[in-house]
Amino acid sequence: MLNLVWLKSLITLIEQQSFQAAANALGIAQPTITQHIQKLEEMLSVPLIQRGRSGCQPTESALLLLPYAESMLRLHQRALAAVHKPGVKVGASSNIGIYLLQPYLQDYYSHQSAASKTLDLVIENNPTIVEKLENAEIDIALTEWWTPKNGFESLVWKTESLVLIVPVGHPLAKLSTISRAMLAGLELIGGESGSGTGRLLKQYLQGFKQMPTVTMQLGSTEAVKQAVRAGLGISLVFASAVVDEVLHGSLVAIPLEGETLKKNIQLVWRQDALITDKRPDFVEHLLQFKN
Repeated sequence: MLNLVWLKSLITLIEQQSFQAAANALGIAQPTITQHIQKLEEMLSVPLIQRGRSGCQPTESALLLLPYAESMLRLHQRALAAVHKPGVKVGASSNIGIYLLQPYLQDYYSHQSAASKTLDLVIENNPTIVEKLENAEIDIALTEWWTPKNGFESLVWKTESLVLIVPVGHPLAKLSTISRAMLAGLELIGGESGSGTGRLLKQYLQGFKQMPTVTMQLGSTEAVKQAVRAGLGISLVFASAVVDEVLHGSLVAIPLEGETLKKNIQLVWRQDALITDKRPDFVEHLLQFKN
């Protein structure tokens, strides 16, 4: 079994790049830090730290171990907090956490007493949210895709339409809809990675030999909106993400012709091992607004 104390010493040493600095940060003696690292190296049969003139540097093995060590320590803290101060952590992908979830959080809090369980929100990209849920770092997830797994329950919470956004004055801005054939030949700016939009487009454009090309990957819908407004390209986004921009005339949103391109928002939570038919309070609250 990997010792959490040893892992904490390794993480601190990598951060401080010095055995003495790491010992000072942890409030322990330097030989103790050295012993922790040696025990880890013996257990794993690989070197973890290289000493040099520039300080202590992690080996490739240490860098591979690092994210797991950090996750184990976070889970350790979560376990302690669950015993002494129960709370709920909700994770949401960026598009959901920024553009959809906030009003429902506010409504939830408005109906809770001061003594109720606390609720924390974590916003990351889709793959990170899924990973955090599987690692027990969050309790409930709202994500743009989910593969069913044992030990978890999931359902479609909302269905969100995607629209093509273009800058004001763009040649496409006068169109009332975009046809499948036209969409297939467009160049698009990409947003958040791992959102599943690419897979959705493949299904939507099934039968077309050509698919939209992605000219750049900006990482977030906010960055995409700024780029489109600046005339750098066009993109597909949640209709709810551009309500204000369309209202104020800074962007034009064009729906797709015929069957609208839609994405299912998945609500996922961990099953209670003892009470399998009871849903978390926040899940029950969100289900009041399911569509």
